[in-house]
Amino acid sequence: MTHRILKSLVTGAVLSLGIAGSASAAECIAPANPGGGWDFTCRQIGKIMFDIGAVDKPVQVTNMSGAGGGLAYNHVVSERNDDADLIIAASSATTTRLAQNAYAGMTADQVRFVGAIGADPGVIVVAKDSPFQSLNELVDAIKADPGSVAFAGGSAVGGFDHLKPLMILQRAGFTDITKVKYIGVDGGADAITQTVGGFTQAMTGDMSEVVGFVKAGEVRVLAVLTEERVPGFDTIPTAKEQGLDVVAVNWRGLYVPKGVSDDTFNMWAERLQKVADSAEWKEAMVANGLAPFTKVGGDFQGYVDGLVAEINTMSKDIGVIQ
Repeated sequence: MTHRILKSLVTGAVLSLGIAGSASAAECIAPANPGGGWDFTCRQIGKIMFDIGAVDKPVQVTNMSGAGGGLAYNHVVSERNDDADLIIAASSATTTRLAQNAYAGMTADQVRFVGAIGADPGVIVVAKDSPFQSLNELVDAIKADPGSVAFAGGSAVGGFDHLKPLMILQRAGFTDITKVKYIGVDGGADAITQTVGGFTQAMTGDMSEVVGFVKAGEVRVLAVLTEERVPGFDTIPTAKEQGLDVVAVNWRGLYVPKGVSDDTFNMWAERLQKVADSAEWKEAMVANGLAPFTKVGGDFQGYVDGLVAEINTMSKDIGVIQ
Protein backbone atom coordinates (compact mmCIF):
# COMPACT_ATOMS: atom_id res chain seq x y z
CA MET A 1 0.00 0.00 0.00
CA THR A 2 2.77 2.41 1.03
CA HIS A 3 4.73 1.49 -2.10
CA ARG A 4 1.73 2.25 -4.31
CA ILE A 5 1.18 5.63 -2.65
CA LEU A 6 4.86 6.53 -3.00
CA LYS A 7 4.86 5.44 -6.63
CA SER A 8 1.75 7.55 -7.27
CA LEU A 9 3.36 10.62 -5.66
CA VAL A 10 6.56 10.23 -7.66
CA THR A 11 4.62 9.76 -10.90
CA GLY A 12 2.55 12.85 -10.16
CA ALA A 13 5.69 14.87 -9.51
CA VAL A 14 7.23 13.78 -12.80
CA LEU A 15 4.07 14.66 -14.68
CA SER A 16 3.92 18.09 -13.09
CA LEU A 17 7.47 18.97 -14.10
CA GLY A 18 6.81 18.82 -17.81
CA ILE A 19 10.53 19.27 -18.50
CA ALA A 20 10.91 16.33 -20.82
CA GLY A 21 7.78 17.26 -22.70
CA SER A 22 6.34 13.75 -22.40
CA ALA A 23 3.80 14.34 -19.65
CA SER A 24 1.45 16.90 -21.14
CA ALA A 25 0.93 18.67 -24.41
CA ALA A 26 2.47 22.12 -24.67
CA GLU A 27 0.29 25.12 -25.46
CA CYS A 28 1.17 28.06 -27.67
CA ILE A 29 -0.85 31.24 -27.27
CA ALA A 30 -1.28 33.30 -30.44
CA PRO A 31 -2.25 36.79 -29.20
CA ALA A 32 -4.52 37.46 -32.22
CA ASN A 33 -7.25 35.92 -34.34
CA PRO A 34 -6.53 32.94 -36.63
CA GLY A 35 -4.74 33.78 -39.86
CA GLY A 36 -2.34 36.48 -38.71
CA GLY A 37 1.40 36.49 -38.06
CA TRP A 38 1.26 35.38 -34.41
CA ASP A 39 -1.09 32.57 -35.37
CA PHE A 40 1.37 31.54 -38.11
CA THR A 41 4.22 31.50 -35.59
CA CYS A 42 2.40 29.24 -33.16
CA ARG A 43 1.08 26.84 -35.77
CA GLN A 44 4.24 26.53 -37.87
CA ILE A 45 6.73 26.33 -35.02
CA GLY A 46 4.46 24.03 -33.01
CA LYS A 47 3.86 21.72 -35.95
CA ILE A 48 7.56 21.48 -36.81
CA MET A 49 8.50 20.85 -33.18
CA PHE A 50 6.25 17.82 -33.27
CA ASP A 51 7.23 16.71 -36.78
CA ILE A 52 10.96 16.66 -35.93
CA GLY A 53 10.47 15.06 -32.54
CA ALA A 54 11.38 18.06 -30.38
CA VAL A 55 8.09 17.43 -28.54
CA ASP A 56 6.25 14.13 -28.50
CA LYS A 57 2.72 15.52 -28.54
CA PRO A 58 1.19 18.09 -30.91
CA VAL A 59 1.39 21.65 -29.59
CA GLN A 60 -2.07 23.04 -28.86
CA VAL A 61 -2.73 26.53 -30.24
CA THR A 62 -4.93 29.00 -28.37
CA ASN A 63 -5.95 32.24 -30.06
CA MET A 64 -6.28 35.06 -27.52
CA SER A 65 -6.85 38.34 -29.32
CA GLY A 66 -7.28 41.66 -27.61
CA ALA A 67 -5.41 44.89 -26.87
CA GLY A 68 -2.85 44.22 -29.60
CA GLY A 69 -1.38 41.30 -27.67
CA GLY A 70 -1.85 42.95 -24.28
CA LEU A 71 -4.61 40.57 -23.19
CA ALA A 72 -2.37 37.55 -23.68
CA TYR A 73 0.62 39.30 -22.08
CA ASN A 74 -1.40 40.19 -18.99
CA HIS A 75 -2.85 36.66 -18.86
CA VAL A 76 0.63 35.12 -18.86
CA VAL A 77 2.09 37.55 -16.31
CA SER A 78 -0.89 37.52 -13.95
CA GLU A 79 -2.21 33.98 -14.17
CA ARG A 80 0.39 31.62 -15.65
CA ASN A 81 3.70 32.98 -14.48
CA ASP A 82 5.20 29.54 -13.78
CA ASP A 83 3.57 27.40 -16.49
CA ALA A 84 6.40 25.29 -17.92
CA ASP A 85 4.25 23.97 -20.77
CA LEU A 86 3.34 27.41 -22.13
CA ILE A 87 4.93 29.32 -25.01
CA ILE A 88 3.63 32.53 -26.53
CA ALA A 89 4.14 33.93 -30.03
CA ALA A 90 6.04 37.22 -30.10
CA SER A 91 7.38 39.61 -32.70
CA SER A 92 8.64 43.12 -33.26
CA ALA A 93 5.06 44.23 -32.65
CA THR A 94 5.36 42.92 -29.10
CA THR A 95 8.46 44.98 -28.40
CA THR A 96 6.95 48.02 -30.07
CA ARG A 97 3.97 47.96 -27.74
CA LEU A 98 6.15 47.41 -24.71
CA ALA A 99 8.31 50.34 -25.83
CA GLN A 100 5.26 52.56 -26.05
CA ASN A 101 3.68 51.44 -22.77
CA ALA A 102 0.73 50.02 -24.69
CA TYR A 103 0.41 47.14 -22.24
CA ALA A 104 -0.65 49.36 -19.33
CA GLY A 105 2.68 49.64 -17.56
CA MET A 106 3.90 46.12 -18.24
CA THR A 107 7.56 45.76 -19.21
CA ALA A 108 9.69 43.43 -21.30
CA ASP A 109 11.36 41.94 -18.21
CA GLN A 110 8.10 40.46 -16.91
CA VAL A 111 8.48 37.48 -19.24
CA ARG A 112 11.47 35.58 -20.67
CA PHE A 113 12.09 35.94 -24.38
CA VAL A 114 13.27 32.57 -25.73
CA GLY A 115 14.33 33.63 -29.20
CA ALA A 116 13.50 34.50 -32.78
CA ILE A 117 14.11 32.25 -35.78
CA GLY A 118 12.87 34.23 -38.74
CA ALA A 119 12.25 37.76 -39.90
CA ASP A 120 9.00 38.60 -41.57
CA PRO A 121 9.61 41.42 -44.05
CA GLY A 122 7.33 44.41 -43.76
CA VAL A 123 5.09 45.09 -46.76
CA ILE A 124 2.80 47.78 -48.12
CA VAL A 125 -0.12 46.18 -49.94
CA VAL A 126 -3.07 47.34 -52.03
CA ALA A 127 -6.04 45.49 -53.49
CA LYS A 128 -5.68 44.03 -56.99
CA ASP A 129 -7.86 46.77 -58.54
CA SER A 130 -6.14 49.65 -56.74
CA PRO A 131 -5.12 52.62 -58.90
CA PHE A 132 -1.72 52.71 -57.18
CA GLN A 133 0.91 50.86 -59.19
CA SER A 134 3.97 51.80 -57.12
CA LEU A 135 4.91 52.89 -53.63
CA ASN A 136 5.77 56.37 -54.88
CA GLU A 137 2.31 56.78 -56.40
CA LEU A 138 0.78 55.96 -53.03
CA VAL A 139 3.12 58.35 -51.24
CA ASP A 140 2.39 61.14 -53.74
CA ALA A 141 -1.34 60.69 -53.20
CA ILE A 142 -0.92 61.06 -49.45
CA LYS A 143 1.30 64.11 -49.82
CA ALA A 144 -1.30 65.71 -52.09
CA ASP A 145 -4.28 64.80 -49.90
CA PRO A 146 -3.45 63.02 -46.61
CA GLY A 147 -7.08 62.16 -45.97
CA SER A 148 -7.47 60.28 -49.24
CA VAL A 149 -5.61 57.16 -48.12
CA ALA A 150 -6.29 55.03 -45.05
CA PHE A 151 -4.04 52.17 -43.95
CA ALA A 152 -5.19 49.05 -42.13
CA GLY A 153 -2.73 47.21 -39.93
CA GLY A 154 -2.66 44.42 -37.39
CA SER A 155 -1.20 46.57 -34.62
CA ALA A 156 -2.71 49.24 -32.44
CA VAL A 157 -2.36 52.91 -33.31
CA GLY A 158 1.32 53.75 -32.88
CA GLY A 159 2.31 50.09 -33.19
CA PHE A 160 4.84 48.51 -35.50
CA ASP A 161 2.49 48.27 -38.50
CA HIS A 162 1.52 51.91 -38.00
CA LEU A 163 5.19 52.95 -37.86
CA LYS A 164 6.04 51.44 -41.26
CA PRO A 165 4.12 53.88 -43.52
CA LEU A 166 5.07 56.77 -41.22
CA MET A 167 8.75 55.93 -41.67
CA ILE A 168 8.25 55.76 -45.43
CA LEU A 169 6.45 59.09 -45.52
CA GLN A 170 9.11 60.67 -43.33
CA ARG A 171 11.79 59.55 -45.80
CA ALA A 172 9.69 61.10 -48.57
CA GLY A 173 9.72 64.46 -46.81
CA PHE A 174 6.18 64.34 -45.43
CA THR A 175 6.23 65.45 -41.80
CA ASP A 176 2.56 66.01 -40.88
CA ILE A 177 2.11 62.39 -39.84
CA THR A 178 -0.86 63.11 -37.59
CA LYS A 179 -2.97 63.49 -40.73
CA VAL A 180 -2.22 59.96 -41.95
CA LYS A 181 -5.23 57.70 -41.48
CA TYR A 182 -4.61 54.36 -39.81
CA ILE A 183 -7.05 51.70 -38.61
CA GLY A 184 -5.63 49.20 -36.16
CA VAL A 185 -7.31 45.79 -36.01
CA ASP A 186 -6.51 42.51 -34.27
CA GLY A 187 -4.06 40.79 -36.59
CA GLY A 188 -2.98 40.86 -40.21
CA ALA A 189 -5.84 38.72 -41.46
CA ASP A 190 -8.37 41.34 -40.39
CA ALA A 191 -6.20 44.11 -41.84
CA ILE A 192 -5.92 42.53 -45.28
CA THR A 193 -9.68 41.88 -45.29
CA GLN A 194 -10.26 45.60 -44.72
CA THR A 195 -8.18 46.42 -47.80
CA VAL A 196 -9.49 43.66 -50.07
CA GLY A 197 -13.01 44.74 -49.12
CA GLY A 198 -12.30 48.35 -50.07
CA PHE A 199 -12.69 49.78 -46.56
CA THR A 200 -9.09 51.01 -46.63
CA GLN A 201 -6.84 51.93 -49.55
CA ALA A 202 -3.74 50.08 -48.32
CA MET A 203 -2.55 47.51 -45.80
CA THR A 204 0.64 47.72 -43.77
CA GLY A 205 1.82 44.41 -42.41
CA ASP A 206 4.13 41.48 -42.93
CA MET A 207 4.81 39.14 -45.83
CA SER A 208 3.53 36.00 -44.08
CA GLU A 209 0.17 37.66 -43.55
CA VAL A 210 -0.41 38.33 -47.24
CA VAL A 211 1.20 35.37 -49.04
CA GLY A 212 -2.10 33.55 -49.54
CA PHE A 213 -3.77 36.69 -50.88
CA VAL A 214 -0.81 37.37 -53.21
CA LYS A 215 -0.91 33.83 -54.60
CA ALA A 216 -4.68 34.12 -55.08
CA GLY A 217 -4.22 37.37 -57.01
CA GLU A 218 -6.36 39.38 -54.60
CA VAL A 219 -3.69 41.93 -53.70
CA ARG A 220 -0.55 43.58 -55.03
CA VAL A 221 2.50 44.26 -52.88
CA LEU A 222 3.83 47.73 -53.70
CA ALA A 223 7.00 47.29 -51.65
CA VAL A 224 8.83 44.92 -49.34
CA LEU A 225 10.71 46.67 -46.54
CA THR A 226 13.98 44.73 -46.66
CA GLU A 227 17.55 45.40 -47.79
CA GLU A 228 17.12 43.08 -50.78
CA ARG A 229 14.25 41.36 -52.56
CA VAL A 230 12.82 38.34 -50.75
CA PRO A 231 13.70 34.91 -52.22
CA GLY A 232 10.62 33.37 -53.78
CA PHE A 233 9.03 36.79 -54.25
CA ASP A 234 11.62 38.29 -56.56
CA THR A 235 9.14 40.35 -58.57
CA ILE A 236 8.29 42.53 -55.55
CA PRO A 237 10.54 45.62 -55.36
CA THR A 238 11.98 46.95 -52.12
CA ALA A 239 11.17 50.41 -50.84
CA LYS A 240 14.88 51.20 -51.14
CA GLU A 241 14.77 50.46 -54.87
CA GLN A 242 12.01 53.04 -55.16
CA GLY A 243 14.10 55.71 -53.46
CA LEU A 244 12.65 55.31 -49.95
CA ASP A 245 15.31 53.99 -47.59
CA VAL A 246 13.18 52.04 -45.09
CA VAL A 247 13.99 48.60 -43.72
CA ALA A 248 11.40 47.20 -41.30
CA VAL A 249 11.37 43.49 -40.51
CA ASN A 250 9.24 41.72 -37.97
CA TRP A 251 11.12 38.98 -36.17
CA ARG A 252 9.12 35.89 -35.31
CA GLY A 253 9.73 34.13 -32.04
CA LEU A 254 8.52 33.08 -28.61
CA TYR A 255 8.47 34.10 -24.98
CA VAL A 256 7.73 32.03 -21.88
CA PRO A 257 6.49 32.98 -18.40
CA LYS A 258 9.14 34.62 -16.23
CA GLY A 259 8.60 32.24 -13.33
CA VAL A 260 9.72 29.10 -15.15
CA SER A 261 13.02 27.48 -14.20
CA ASP A 262 16.27 27.95 -16.09
CA ASP A 263 16.02 24.30 -17.13
CA THR A 264 12.60 24.96 -18.68
CA PHE A 265 13.84 28.10 -20.42
CA ASN A 266 16.83 26.24 -21.82
CA MET A 267 14.59 23.37 -22.90
CA TRP A 268 12.42 25.70 -24.96
CA ALA A 269 15.51 27.43 -26.36
CA GLU A 270 16.88 24.07 -27.49
CA ARG A 271 13.58 23.11 -29.05
CA LEU A 272 13.38 26.43 -30.89
CA GLN A 273 16.95 26.04 -32.12
CA LYS A 274 16.11 22.57 -33.45
CA VAL A 275 13.24 24.11 -35.42
CA ALA A 276 15.56 26.84 -36.76
CA ASP A 277 18.05 24.19 -37.93
CA SER A 278 15.45 21.96 -39.57
CA ALA A 279 14.80 21.56 -43.28
CA GLU A 280 11.09 21.90 -42.50
CA TRP A 281 11.55 25.42 -41.11
CA LYS A 282 13.73 26.46 -44.03
CA GLU A 283 10.96 25.31 -46.39
CA ALA A 284 8.36 27.17 -44.32
CA MET A 285 10.43 30.36 -44.48
CA VAL A 286 10.67 30.21 -48.28
CA ALA A 287 6.98 29.38 -48.65
CA ASN A 288 5.95 32.30 -46.44
CA GLY A 289 8.47 34.94 -47.41
CA LEU A 290 10.53 34.86 -44.22
CA ALA A 291 14.19 35.82 -44.14
CA PRO A 292 16.73 34.02 -41.91
CA PHE A 293 17.05 35.64 -38.48
CA THR A 294 18.17 33.45 -35.58
CA LYS A 295 18.73 34.70 -32.04
CA VAL A 296 17.99 32.01 -29.46
CA GLY A 297 18.75 31.59 -25.77
CA GLY A 298 19.97 33.67 -22.88
CA ASP A 299 21.21 36.70 -24.85
CA PHE A 300 17.89 37.28 -26.57
CA GLN A 301 16.43 39.20 -23.60
CA GLY A 302 19.28 41.68 -23.93
CA TYR A 303 18.51 42.07 -27.63
CA VAL A 304 14.85 42.68 -26.81
CA ASP A 305 15.73 45.28 -24.17
CA GLY A 306 17.87 47.13 -26.73
CA LEU A 307 15.11 46.95 -29.30
CA VAL A 308 12.56 48.36 -26.85
CA ALA A 309 14.85 51.31 -26.12
CA GLU A 310 15.45 51.94 -29.83
CA ILE A 311 11.75 51.83 -30.74
CA ASN A 312 10.94 54.13 -27.84
CA THR A 313 13.41 56.70 -29.18
CA MET A 314 12.19 56.33 -32.78
CA SER A 315 8.56 56.68 -31.74
CA LYS A 316 9.38 59.93 -29.99
CA ASP A 317 11.34 61.17 -33.00
CA ILE A 318 8.38 60.71 -35.34
CA GLY A 319 5.88 62.03 -32.82
CA VAL A 320 3.94 58.86 -32.07
CA ILE A 321 4.60 59.22 -28.34
CA GLN A 322 5.76 62.15 -26.24
